[in-house]
Amino acid sequence: MLIARSLAAAVCCGFFLCATVATAAAQTPVHPNAASVAPVVAAPAADVDAKPRPKIALVLSGGGARGFAHIGVLRALQELRIPVDFVVGTSMGSVVGGAFAAGSSVEQLEQLVRRTDWNAVVADRPPRDQLAYRRREEDLLLPSRIELGASMDGVTLPPAAAGNEALELALTQVLPHGARDKPVDLLQLPFRSVASDLVTGELVELRDTPLFLAMRASLAVPGVFAPVRVGQRLLVDGGLVRNLPVDVAREMGADIIIAVNVGTPLAQEKELVSAVSVAQQMLQILTEQNVQRSLKELRPGDILLAPDLGGIGFLDFGRHDRAMKEGEAAVRAMSARLVQLALPEAQYAAYETNRLSAPVPSDQPVRLAKLEVAPSGRINPQALAVQSGLKVGQMVTSEQAQRAGNQLFGRGDLARVETEIRDDQDGRSVLIKPTEADWARSRLRVGLELNSDFTDNNAFELKVMHVLSSLNDWGAELRTVARVGTERVIGTQWWQPLGAGSPWYVAPELQYGSSAFDAFNPSGFRQARYGYKAKTVSLALGRQFGNWGDLRYSVMRQSVTSQQTIPHDPLQTSQAQNVGVLSFNIDSLDTVAFPTRGTLFTMDLRRLMTSGRDGPVPARQSVQGLKAFSFGSWAGHVYGEWARNQGGASQSALGGFLRLSGTTTDSVMGSRTVLGRMVMAKRIGVMPTALGGDVRLGFSLESGAAYGPDKPLKFGSLKQAASGFVAVDTRFGPLYFGSGATRSGDSSLYLFLGPIW
Repeated sequence: MLIARSLAAAVCCGFFLCATVATAAAQTPVHPNAASVAPVVAAPAADVDAKPRPKIALVLSGGGARGFAHIGVLRALQELRIPVDFVVGTSMGSVVGGAFAAGSSVEQLEQLVRRTDWNAVVADRPPRDQLAYRRREEDLLLPSRIELGASMDGVTLPPAAAGNEALELALTQVLPHGARDKPVDLLQLPFRSVASDLVTGELVELRDTPLFLAMRASLAVPGVFAPVRVGQRLLVDGGLVRNLPVDVAREMGADIIIAVNVGTPLAQEKELVSAVSVAQQMLQILTEQNVQRSLKELRPGDILLAPDLGGIGFLDFGRHDRAMKEGEAAVRAMSARLVQLALPEAQYAAYETNRLSAPVPSDQPVRLAKLEVAPSGRINPQALAVQSGLKVGQMVTSEQAQRAGNQLFGRGDLARVETEIRDDQDGRSVLIKPTEADWARSRLRVGLELNSDFTDNNAFELKVMHVLSSLNDWGAELRTVARVGTERVIGTQWWQPLGAGSPWYVAPELQYGSSAFDAFNPSGFRQARYGYKAKTVSLALGRQFGNWGDLRYSVMRQSVTSQQTIPHDPLQTSQAQNVGVLSFNIDSLDTVAFPTRGTLFTMDLRRLMTSGRDGPVPARQSVQGLKAFSFGSWAGHVYGEWARNQGGASQSALGGFLRLSGTTTDSVMGSRTVLGRMVMAKRIGVMPTALGGDVRLGFSLESGAAYGPDKPLKFGSLKQAASGFVAVDTRFGPLYFGSGATRSGDSSLYLFLGPIW
């Protein structure tokens, strides 16, 4: 992310078919301080001697989120009726300029900026609801985002680069329908996108490249987005070599250049207080040097716009409205010069009609005649073909084929996915070319879990998870989880699909754990503590449903030793049992920190296979369900939980934060428990992208009880509770600080780092 913050993000440009304009009308002045930037230009009388107007090029520089100012520039130029004949852009400027040249309206560009989740676009992995189910499971086992590559050579940091569907979806949405694969030479306005060759460092001027690829390559900011291969070149952000490509516009035939520089300025000496800031400054110096060279190429007749973007950083995507307003203000300040280039109203209307009415082919479904996945290393291409969801013989559009390739990012072990589409008389051929992320084959995730009510209930765990993937042609994984602290656990699972890309799997597992739990009397007072040790061997047969669900049946052998530790009793009890477990899980949450959409559902049915005694067979049934929602800056969820234990099975418990807040943790015990809650919170801030996500202020309303055959559930027996909290989405997982109270009962403060269900 360091590199990302120091590189420029975009330049955009435009073009217009030549039209004649009377000299007198083109030179009509407008006062620079006028409230509206639109000039009053009278339509001239026909003049057979009128000279052709000069050709105008729009050159938009890089600057990340600062590049949103380009949209404000376009808005103001429209109000002034300034035509554009050529467009040249880098990075974000390439995105805005390419869309404008292809026929997108300024209104469409503004809507894209406001509705896009930019935090998801620049994230270092795909959005969670696009991950494969196995990867989502990892978030529930260990919600930390601190992940490393582990090998015999040591531990390595993953590249902070995203190559995910969120970016490509945003780029597709900004373009007019059918323009995605149109060569840039065939757009309504001649367009050039500038990129850098990552191998040679050379400037690459993308001339006949499909528009989407040209934009994507120029936007491949090192450290933020994965490089893009175009032909034989591996390309990254063009700002490294030409952040304000004035020379490219001149070569296209521009007589007058309107250059918009939104690059990040150099930091002041007082800001250079760390190695990170110094390294960032060094990279910014390189970019600024090539900008200064480009500025010297401007001629007296050219116009330079430099919006006042002080306080807006490279990744400050939330400040898009101010950036667009500053772009408009920069044009307004230069309106006295710009108005001399204006067209009469009728001529400009014809120009806009031509720009917005680009004839583009519709993306019609075509029969898939051939599907091929190029070898990439350890991953079996056949497995990737199955996981793409494409099947030979089906009808697919180009967009569907691209989306199928992009969804492979959800595996978590691919650095890039390139999808090539070719049509001929036999139908449509799709070639998927994946590039494996070397660091991701052996991944190490590290996290902490903390919870405290600032009295006697405190827990701490250091958790480590290691995943070794692609162990055979069918895609086997070895996942090991270790926990040290209040609870000590180490377990390892071999997950083996029953075929390349098959949704069916078997999963043998070994686990050893030890912990302690407290027993409470009916009044909620702690009366004893017990310690236990458990060894478990299990074998599961299961089936995954897409990337959202899982059904499995497990047979496990458990050996449990328990002892009363407070007050101490030297007598130990040991028990060995065989248990059958049927579970069904759904997980479509967008985040485990504070979900705003999606569902989490678990149904778990356990039964002792051999009881060895008369009476009911020990069994346990439980259901948990969470539905997340959001509206505006508010988000929340409704949650329900029910559990029943029969035949002497261990009891269930309630109490603690969001589980009857204010009540002592796990103090409400019974053979049956029921819990419901509603949580709502308002977003009040955002953590820096490298550190986390949203900061929310919220509250909960909770109700629950423990009951049994001898104590039936009644409405009056339900405990009522509530809490208020601040929630922060951190890289270590969700962090809560709050206060809770149970009606006619206790209250407590809480510090909670970790999942809340």
